[in-house]
Amino acid sequence: MTEKLLSDLRIGEQGIIKHFIDDFIALKLMEMGCLPGEQVILERLAPMGDPIAISVSGYSLSLRKSEAAKVVIQQ
Repeated sequence: MTEKLLSDLRIGEQGIIKHFIDDFIALKLMEMGCLPGEQVILERLAPMGDPIAISVSGYSLSLRKSEAAKVVIQQ
């Protein structure tokens, strides 16, 4: 399994949240269901590539690319 950032996924790719780089973002995302061990799938990109839409915990969540760059996933 390889590690990469959530912001590096392509549409349709998935991974498992491993950990967060930034504690402030970690708290915000964990409150929204992005917990370590959860599977995430990149669903859509905005026309200019920011924000992104991911599927996590059974719902869609929109994130800024800068926020997604703080989430380390395993593939």
